[in-house]
Amino acid sequence: MKTEFIETLTDTFEGHAQQMESGVEYWLARDLQVLLGYTQWRNFLNVISKAETACEVSGHKVSDHFADVSKMVGLGSGSQREVEDVMLTRYACYLIAQNGDPQKQEIAFAQTYFAIQTHKAELIEKRLLEAERVSARKKLSATEKELSDLIFEQTGGNKNFGLIRSKGDQALFGKSTEAMKSHWKIPSGRPLADFAPTIILKAKDFAAEITIFNSREHRLQTEAAVSNEHITNNKAVRKTLLDRGIRPESLPPDEDVKKVERRLTSEEKKSLKNPDKL
Repeated sequence: MKTEFIETLTDTFEGHAQQMESGVEYWLARDLQVLLGYTQWRNFLNVISKAETACEVSGHKVSDHFADVSKMVGLGSGSQREVEDVMLTRYACYLIAQNGDPQKQEIAFAQTYFAIQTHKAELIEKRLLEAERVSARKKLSATEKELSDLIFEQTGGNKNFGLIRSKGDQALFGKSTEAMKSHWKIPSGRPLADFAPTIILKAKDFAAEITIFNSREHRLQTEAAVSNEHITNNKAVRKTLLDRGIRPESLPPDEDVKKVERRLTSEEKKSLKNPDKL
């Protein structure tokens, strides 16, 4: 496949066929039909049908990626008529390319193009989720420090903060911090939160924020009172999670958040050094 042909198709796919609506990218099937070398709409509909089946089999909702629409097209007489069309996501285009005629150069190009672009989108999503988890861990650390400081201000001591936090874990997980660390096979000396999934980090943070608020609001002046408040709040958060089908102690551990943070920092430094590779 000649370089000029590849460059032309790349420009056409990105600069002309791709469209945006409310910040969401999409392609129209009739535009894609021409780009992929299909002259007959009915033949291309067969490819779309196969792609929809593949979408369903892969566990994705077809309507999330293939949306039937109609549009007006001009006729030679100057009048217009309505024709059917389909709005497609990038993933839908990928599936169509995978189910197209591999003998067509355009199909061969599209298979690689959308596979790469879809993979890029997956990498971006993964990176955003990792960044969210790192942020949630930092937020929890800040909230727990605020709670520790509050205990010192209102009770005159915070030496038992670790015990209060552990009681909160017992209420949230239904088992002790040490039991959860053993269950998740966390290295000795490392905090449980460093291996907790994002939803657990946010759950712990929410419970701690409520404890801070109520401790200030009700001027709780003993560690026992703060501890009971923290237990109550973690039990309430646990109930909410269970009501939504989420059992905290049954969730798998996540990757060491410190390792994730180092990886994100390293990738950011590489991006700054090589902006052309973004």
